[in-house]
Amino acid sequence: MNPYHWYPGHMTKAIRMMKENLTLVDMIIEVLDARIPLSSRNPDLASLGKNKLRLLLLNKADLADVEATRAWIKSYEEAGITALPLCAKEAGKLRAVNEALRRIAEEKTKKDNARGMRREVRTMICGIPNVGKSTVINALAGRASAKTGNKPGVTKGKQWISLSSGIQMLDTPGVLWPKFEDPLSGEHLAMIGSMNDENFDKADLAIRLIHLIEELYPGRIPEKYGISEEQIEQMIEAYHLFNREGGILYATARNRNLIKRKAEPDYDRASALILDDFRSGKLGGLTLEVCPTGGSKIG
Repeated sequence: MNPYHWYPGHMTKAIRMMKENLTLVDMIIEVLDARIPLSSRNPDLASLGKNKLRLLLLNKADLADVEATRAWIKSYEEAGITALPLCAKEAGKLRAVNEALRRIAEEKTKKDNARGMRREVRTMICGIPNVGKSTVINALAGRASAKTGNKPGVTKGKQWISLSSGIQMLDTPGVLWPKFEDPLSGEHLAMIGSMNDENFDKADLAIRLIHLIEELYPGRIPEKYGISEEQIEQMIEAYHLFNREGGILYATARNRNLIKRKAEPDYDRASALILDDFRSGKLGGLTLEVCPTGGSKIG
C-alpha cells in the first residue's frame, strides 16, 4: 500500500458537498500550491466543473521557483485557463486577482443582463489542504472570514462571502481525492505538508525530497547546510549508506549538531529540519514539478 494515499472520512463528505455546491455557482476558483501545480489540483474539478468559468491561483508563489511559475502560467493561458501567481500576504498580487475577478464578473453580468437575468455572480473557492485557501479567502474578503491554520483540513463548514469585486464567494473545505492519478502526487503532497506528517516516515520522505531537489536544483541543499562532496562521501562510507541522499542527510545532522547518543547523527531530526526548511522557503524558491510540454495535463 502506498503510504502517501491519505483520504480521511471528512474528505468524502467534502466532495459530496462540492458536487452540491457546484450547482449554485457560476465560477470555480481553485487555489493551487505553486511548488506542485499538477499534484495540488483536484482531478475531479476538470469534469465536474467543465461548464463553469475557472480561475487558477498559484498560491505560495514566493516559495516557488519564479521561472517555473511563469512557465506554468503560460501553459494555462495557452490552454485557455486564466491563472495567476499569488502570495496572499502581498497586496500587489491581490490587486491582480481582484482585477481578474472583476473582469470575469463584468463579462458574466453583461451576458446575464442580455438574457434578462439580474443577480450577483457566484463563485466557489476550493483547494487541497494546506495550500493556503483560507488565507486567500481572508485576503480577498479583507477580514478574517475563514479560520486559518497550518494543519491539513482546518477549514470546516461553508459560508457565502461578499468580495469587493461584486462577487459572492462560497467557501468550501479543502479536498483531496481517494486515488492519485500519478504515484508521485502523494509524495509531492506530503513534501509540502498537505498530508498529516504522522501518516508516513519522515526520514524516507526527506530522502525522496533530497533526491528530487538535487535532480532539479543540484547543490542547493549541500550549499544551504555547508556540506562538501568530501563530507558526503565520508558519511556514506562511515555509516554504510546506500546513496548520496543518505550522505547529505547524515552530513546535515552533523553540521547542524543534531547528534544522538554515542555521537551519531540524528537522521530523524535532520529529516524534520530539511522538510521544515523546504516548506517554509528557507531552501529558496523551489518548484518540484516541471511544466509538461504540449499541455496534455494542463486543462
